[in-house]
Amino acid sequence: MLSRLSRPRIVALCSLPVVGLIGVAVFAPLPFSVAQPGLTANVLGKNAGTPVITVSGTPTRKTSGELRMTTIEATSPGTRVSLGQVVDNWFRGDRAVMPYDAVYPTGDTVKEIERHNTAQMRQSQDAATTAALDHLKKDPADVKVTLRLADVGGPSAGLLFSLGIVDKLDGDGSGGDLTGGRTIAGTGTIDADGKVGAVGGVALKTQAARRDGATVFLVPKAECADAHTNLPKGLRLIPVTSLDGAVDSLVALEKGTGKIPSC
Repeated sequence: MLSRLSRPRIVALCSLPVVGLIGVAVFAPLPFSVAQPGLTANVLGKNAGTPVITVSGTPTRKTSGELRMTTIEATSPGTRVSLGQVVDNWFRGDRAVMPYDAVYPTGDTVKEIERHNTAQMRQSQDAATTAALDHLKKDPADVKVTLRLADVGGPSAGLLFSLGIVDKLDGDGSGGDLTGGRTIAGTGTIDADGKVGAVGGVALKTQAARRDGATVFLVPKAECADAHTNLPKGLRLIPVTSLDGAVDSLVALEKGTGKIPSC
């Protein structure tokens, strides 16, 4: 899940006594992007004044906890960073130097990339709704779910969307919050069958999650090792591979019973 970071500042140094290959290498644009922890949004609440999840056709329940989707912010599309910037950011725990094509894999212009990310978000929302209603054994013909999240694109909020729908309609299955009143964050794509996929940028997303009050972070199991990189103190990792497994883990955490997987 990606939001944009302002264009990086490059200080131009003029009238240097020696301008050679080293100077060219330091300031030449490279095919990288610099990323940092981005915004988080509670899918059980409002975003830009509008509820993220709206359900009609069936009763919903009040929730008390938070389910926060997470993002990274990256240098603007079309921006290439210099070797100097790569070196400056390489060893920072709150920054990551990523291949440009890994951040913006499709399109050369801002509009092309935004269209691609918007399409991915719509597909992710459709899959999240299908997976959640299937988990709850509800007929999609009887229940209408609308998902709105401004200024964010890509597919990696899928898992959190599904969990938010489940919590609003069923909670933990016995009347309690799926979150147990906690602030829980996470990331992960989801398909219509409820399978959770890897996303990238997990180490930065854990920092965004802890910054915004989360104590638990749901991470695609395949990215456990990445999630441990610079893991903030006080943030518990729970690996997931499916929506069913994520729900089971949160119910076990909320009730204090059963085995909860760990990275």
